[in-house]
Amino acid sequence: MASSKNFTEVLIGGKVFTLSGFESEEYLQKVSSYLNHKIEECSNSEGYRKQNAETRSILLAINIADDYFKARKQGGTLESDIEAKDKEMYDLKHELISVQIKLENAEKALDKLKEENKELQMKAVKLETQLKGK
Repeated sequence: MASSKNFTEVLIGGKVFTLSGFESEEYLQKVSSYLNHKIEECSNSEGYRKQNAETRSILLAINIADDYFKARKQGGTLESDIEAKDKEMYDLKHELISVQIKLENAEKALDKLKEENKELQMKAVKLETQLKGK
């Protein structure tokens, strides 16, 4: 199923742009909102405002790239955490299975000992009855 291209008008830095893409209109609006936030964030710096338009564009791009690389690093860290948790869960599942097998074996051994105990008690009763009969 082929997705159709979406077009939406957005306001970025006080100017109207038509964005297009295969992403949803909501996503495209979210991107423009992020850009507006970064522009506002940079514009709050007096040093940024004093620069010419080309330098401001480069500084804005650097800020966005910084966000991107920080997000990538965080994503990598989260991925590593997930892998570690998956391994821990795998190990715990194996440990659980091992403990369940030991429990089953212990229950079988207990059942066997109960059966032997029952047989021995019956023998003891038999022997006591024979002793009383003599």
